[in-house]
Amino acid sequence: MKKYAFNEITFMQSILIVSGIQVSVGFLSIPRVLAEQVGTDGWISLVIGWLVAIAANLIIVRVMRRYPDGTVLELLTAYIGKWAGIVGAIVLALYFFYISYATLIYSVGIAKAWLLPQTPSLVIMLMLLLPTGAIARGGLRIAARYAEVVFILSLWIPFAYLIPLQDAHWLHLLPVFKDGLKPIITAVPATFYFFAGFATTFILYPFLKDKQKASAAVVISNTLSLLVFLFITLVCFVYFSPDRIAEYSEPAINVLKTIEFKFIERIEVLFIAFYLFIFSLAWIPFMYLGSFCTSWLLDKQDHRGHLLAFWLLFAAAGFFYMPTSSQSEKLNDVLGKLSFGFEYMLPVCLFLYVWIYDRIKRRESI
Repeated sequence: MKKYAFNEITFMQSILIVSGIQVSVGFLSIPRVLAEQVGTDGWISLVIGWLVAIAANLIIVRVMRRYPDGTVLELLTAYIGKWAGIVGAIVLALYFFYISYATLIYSVGIAKAWLLPQTPSLVIMLMLLLPTGAIARGGLRIAARYAEVVFILSLWIPFAYLIPLQDAHWLHLLPVFKDGLKPIITAVPATFYFFAGFATTFILYPFLKDKQKASAAVVISNTLSLLVFLFITLVCFVYFSPDRIAEYSEPAINVLKTIEFKFIERIEVLFIAFYLFIFSLAWIPFMYLGSFCTSWLLDKQDHRGHLLAFWLLFAAAGFFYMPTSSQSEKLNDVLGKLSFGFEYMLPVCLFLYVWIYDRIKRRESI
């Protein structure tokens, strides 16, 4: 019997987990970031970043095929030694918990700024943590089903963004390559952060029911994220002028302020309230994956005790210190640098090591 058979996830669930993580992190701010970096040609940088992300993710799948019934922690133990598995578990746990904390803090800031300005940040954080613990406690399969539910409930969002296009100015996108190719290439690293999250494949791979479709899953998940990012980026680019868009921290919210209905005055408030579900697609899986790594480190099958400990640690951290919006931005900047190492550099280095190791072993066996 497979070690992780009790928590297997389907092909579609694996797609929605990875895509949900990526979209939750970047949807609100990606138009501003691209506009600041390269202007309205930012959508081209986004497409190039998508190609790089797919390449890195396919490398992860290629590496994990060498040890299909185990996570990257078992792979490190088998190829390098027990100490490598221990170090890998500690480092990945810290990385996953950092992402979970950074995205949770960002969500608290958004909720306080747009929804509950008079409510203490700690209270908002606890309200978000309570359902988080309940879902993550159920394990990967429950988190995957939650991602499916949020995806279905989110299908109305693109239609809401079609309304502002009545006042769109498509000439804002022209001319293409207005400053040449160099600024576009220079802005590509800024897109890597928005495709972060596919390193979860290192842990998710043995949980896949059909591992033969793993490559297709990572291509589809990243492509789905690209389509979402392109959609919101182009909507903001054609609605706001190239100079105005950089004035808004979350232009994806500001563009909704132009929509008015007789039965609801501020649709952006409704949107933010619902978008908290999408935000949770980042911190819930990462909170589970972090507790999985620490449980593996102590050779325990049940992650719930570790999850509760880290849940309490997050709550205590919010009680003693709640970052401001500027400090939250710094947390995300650090996360962007960390994600480049874990999501892009680590897969390449690990692939080269495993490839060289297998070639040496084959030569020794001849």
